[in-house]
Amino acid sequence: MKAPIKTKPLGPIPAGYGALGGELAIGGRMASDLVEAAGKTPLFVYSRAHLDRRVSELRAALPPRIGVNYAVKANPHPAVIAHMEPLVDGFDIASSGELAMTQAAGIDPVRVSFAGPGKRDDELEMAIAAGATLNCESEGEARRSIAIGQRIGKQPRIAIRVNPDFELKGSGMKMGGGAKPFGVDAERVPALAQYILAQGADWRGLHIFTGSQALSADAIIEAQGNVLKLAAKLADEIGAPLPKLNMGGGLGIPYFPNDSALDLAAVGRALHGYVADLPSALAETQLCLELGRYLVGEAGVYLCRVIDRKVSHGTTYLVTDGGLHHQLAASGNFGTVVRRNYPVAIASHFDAEADDVVNVVGCLCTPLDRLADQALLPAARVGDIVAVFCAGAYGASASPAAFLGHGPAAEMLV
Repeated sequence: MKAPIKTKPLGPIPAGYGALGGELAIGGRMASDLVEAAGKTPLFVYSRAHLDRRVSELRAALPPRIGVNYAVKANPHPAVIAHMEPLVDGFDIASSGELAMTQAAGIDPVRVSFAGPGKRDDELEMAIAAGATLNCESEGEARRSIAIGQRIGKQPRIAIRVNPDFELKGSGMKMGGGAKPFGVDAERVPALAQYILAQGADWRGLHIFTGSQALSADAIIEAQGNVLKLAAKLADEIGAPLPKLNMGGGLGIPYFPNDSALDLAAVGRALHGYVADLPSALAETQLCLELGRYLVGEAGVYLCRVIDRKVSHGTTYLVTDGGLHHQLAASGNFGTVVRRNYPVAIASHFDAEADDVVNVVGCLCTPLDRLADQALLPAARVGDIVAVFCAGAYGASASPAAFLGHGPAAEMLV
């Protein structure tokens, strides 16, 4: 008797996607229509409705006192930035290139803050001249910023990024606690802040980012409480009010089997409690969360086309024109230790019964180019469209699009 073919579960498809004419629909349009409009596959499609819904859910859960900043690095597509402009309070960038993107979208640089451990002098000058806030990551960067401001006759707007003594538990990517290239160790922050104030810079406060991609509400609540306590302690030691506190982000989205969505309501309730009982040192401080993946991740779908269906030693492969050069994270090569399947579907037969066990792979000459392993999916033929979900963050811009010369994917907002 032939042994049953083993399957590996797929990640959960985000809410808000359904079928139209048997196909996956995004923004009320069938996948095949979107591909036709783009004129090619592979194609990233970003849903306005998902972006709007996520920001609306956040606003409803958070205290009005806490603003929402969009971290541009999650998805810097110009149409996405422009769509987010009226929805959020500020923008967080990580390069002069991203600063230029926000300027091209007509965003006032006063709404922009610039973090990153290796800012070049030309980037500092560009940000200072524009009026963006620098989240300085070291004493040396602060000194360089002040010297540049003096040279060009423009008062720099400076905050300090803090490397706290704690971290975000369960974080997929830890950005604080212990030795880190990010931020100034907490015990050195007061002296640096006093230096910045003494030099006459425009003091903008603190940025405390502890980690990202956490799905545990309890872990996020604990980290946010620690951030507020640390900020109040540092403000007292600095001896000057904090104009602003960027509390970081960390809110994750479910990518993999058995991942559960973050309990946003619980996080919101805890923040309401924190805001109602803020330390006196933070009484007048502007508070914000810095979110990227949580805002845009589930709004994106990566569409690629099956160009071959082949069998090797009893294993069926759907070979697509997509791959890790556009979706590095879905291939398992963007920080994951054990490869697990993202949410994947056959967009051409979205509401059909899943009865075919296949490996979905890309077009690159490397065994790393895998989009789904041993996935139970509806039967697909050459020409059908495959959808990879949770592609709105760290997809197109975080993948090696030049690898093997296949070129970038198309992108559209619908």
